[in-house]
Amino acid sequence: MLLYRAAVDLSRPSLNYVAGIVRRHRRAFRSLWRLLNPGRQALLVLVHLRKAETFAEVATGFGVSVATAWRYVQEIVALLSARSPKLWAALRKAQADELTHLVLDGTLIHTDRADRPYFSGKHRVHGMNVQVIAGPDGTVLWNSGAMPGKIHDLTAARVWGVLRELERAGILTLADKAYQGAETSVVITPYKGKNKPESQKQANRAHAKLLGPGERANAQLKSWRILRKLRCSPGKAGHLVKAIAVLQNYETTRG
Repeated sequence: MLLYRAAVDLSRPSLNYVAGIVRRHRRAFRSLWRLLNPGRQALLVLVHLRKAETFAEVATGFGVSVATAWRYVQEIVALLSARSPKLWAALRKAQADELTHLVLDGTLIHTDRADRPYFSGKHRVHGMNVQVIAGPDGTVLWNSGAMPGKIHDLTAARVWGVLRELERAGILTLADKAYQGAETSVVITPYKGKNKPESQKQANRAHAKLLGPGERANAQLKSWRILRKLRCSPGKAGHLVKAIAVLQNYETTRG
């Protein structure tokens, strides 16, 4: 087998951040010795998430077994996911930060599971539906768990209680046409139909201009290649996205 050195496009502060989480977790459970120290475990996990290297590949690169690599990844994903804010807390912080508006958007995390419930008619691929709320600049403020890809965005938003919490918070939220029919006055969607009057066309252009930066949140999440096509249980997609959102926000603000 041939070995080579490679780089990962993440900052040193992000590595130190994850290593610190691992170090504190080990102290809490009095598990001070492992085959890899906290820094090496953190690096293994970041390589797996950022570059989508398989467990076999990272196991070989870090000199551990495949089972150990899998266990290390699952451990850190759970720790990071637990740091993801609850919906009500994210909206309360948005209020405190006096954000002008929010952006609600759904994203499909592709999966290699070809079962019927996971097939999205909109995207014509199999995947998991995840709802994302972002700030005006594209920062991910909150994301939901994962539902089968056949679930419509509006239905998913209802199931997760997103519309109810947005109405309660009273924050103007922009969304695409998939959310038309939302039972709340704070969610604003573009006008549909052909031959619209000029006023509606202008409103749609202004809507798209404000919506665009927020929608880039999903693109930032998928810069972590593991989210481009899952090869694990679809039920883990939600926790995986939550963990990556925590990492992405840290990388953006402090990396």
